[in-house]
Amino acid sequence: MDIDFPFQFDARGQTATVPTDAHIRDMIEQLVFTNHGERVNRPDFGSGLQQLIFAPNSPELATALQFNMQASLQRWLGDVINVVNLEVESRESTLRILVQYVVVRGTNESQTAVFTRTV
Repeated sequence: MDIDFPFQFDARGQTATVPTDAHIRDMIEQLVFTNHGERVNRPDFGSGLQQLIFAPNSPELATALQFNMQASLQRWLGDVINVVNLEVESRESTLRILVQYVVVRGTNESQTAVFTRTV
């Protein structure tokens, strides 16, 4: 069991925990939605999504974000997951991010995480 994100307490008043698969998905979500410079002592942690939120939504934006995210996932979570497929789609005012990955440590199971944000 790993610590839940966002940090919270469970019904017993102890730190809430989640299974490893949920924790890995939480780590991916943190990486995707963290701005560069937001983390103390890790100024290059993050994907850059929040910085692009006010840019005009376009296929070019999705491609740039996909490139940044691929590099960030490899750098920060490469020892935990192996990214099989990463898709960033731009439709009207919504960005959809699909991450298909294999858990390297432990189960070696294939997982999929989908995140959407309105821009």
